[in-house]
Amino acid sequence: MSELLEALNVLEKEKNISKEVLLEAIETALVMACKNQYGKSDNVKVVIDHDTCEFHVFIQKNVVETVEDPTEEISVEKAHEIDASLNVGDIANVEVQSKEFGRIVTQTAKNTILQKIREEERRAQYDEYVTKQHEVVTGVVQRYAGKNVKVNLGKLDATLTENEMIRGEVFKPTERIKVYVLEVKAGSKGPQVLVSRTHPELVKRLFEAEVTEVRDGTVEIKNIAREAGSRTKMAVYSTNPDVDPVGACVGLNGARVNAIVNELKGEKIDIINWDENAAILIENALSPAKVISVIADADEKTAKVVVPDYQLSLAIGKEGQNARLAARLTGFKIDIKSETQAREAGDILDYDEYDEYDEEYDEEYDGEYAEDYDGEYSDEYDGEYEGEDDSYESDGEYDDKEY
Repeated sequence: MSELLEALNVLEKEKNISKEVLLEAIETALVMACKNQYGKSDNVKVVIDHDTCEFHVFIQKNVVETVEDPTEEISVEKAHEIDASLNVGDIANVEVQSKEFGRIVTQTAKNTILQKIREEERRAQYDEYVTKQHEVVTGVVQRYAGKNVKVNLGKLDATLTENEMIRGEVFKPTERIKVYVLEVKAGSKGPQVLVSRTHPELVKRLFEAEVTEVRDGTVEIKNIAREAGSRTKMAVYSTNPDVDPVGACVGLNGARVNAIVNELKGEKIDIINWDENAAILIENALSPAKVISVIADADEKTAKVVVPDYQLSLAIGKEGQNARLAARLTGFKIDIKSETQAREAGDILDYDEYDEYDEEYDEEYDGEYAEDYDGEYSDEYDGEYEGEDDSYESDGEYDDKEY
């Protein structure tokens, strides 16, 4: 029995299957073996010592004067061989030697135990990996299965589908990659794990692992907009006024953000300051482009943005990417116009309508914005931005950087 105990201990350690569950499986298998051997199992009793794994199988029989059904009855004489104190009407525990079971019965019992072990192994794997759902794990590339990739996560293979791969990314066998666990489903052949390399949460989890301030909650990642393999915009906010959220995420000489860029195979990452004021947030989101003015409608979730003529293409980005990501990040539909387009459309009014020196100003500057004003908002906004010129300046040395 020491061999059985040792085997159960190994299974418990390596497969994470409780020894109690395995002993229950053995008990079930022995009862089933008795049923197959003797035709019934209602009167079968299995006794297992959980400390030593020693087991005994008994068939409980009624003690009678005359035996009519040998499977349920035993004579007084034979009962006395077991226990001399037994009398007619008592129950005798007749021990059955498992060695007496036939080959087919033994094989059936073995299969029952193995089936239980497989079921418990799948359950244990599911319980383990379901806790990793929506987390980032490191896997080893195994092989391509059609257009999908099988990634080994330690105890099972996860599936990285073509739709969840970064476009143009090619993997080599044994290559270690980080993946985001999308979903863990229980299947008939074991848990099915679906992973992703394109999900925005992958970037968030990578920053949590890389940046201490994000991990401890000092810096919050408010939102992420991502076009996997190309560019990501991420808005961050610091709960501590003494901590620069952008600088914390970038790291010394860009060390922190570059580690994540390398993991994502060169994907650019723009990190901007989050602001409760929608206009400021939109301006930050359009970084690295400079902005002259933002008119945001919080109810309609729309915004009109004016940028200098020479910044229009930068604000829109290649194939509209910068504007598209800014819209996703802020949740606003953004209409971007150059200064000239805005004036022609009447979206920008000259300063002479707001400045007490309107005529002199209009003649001197010919309706153009002076450098000293640097896009300052006018009284049209009820003074909301008076004295807040700095908030519309660049948010720091990191704002204009691409990673």
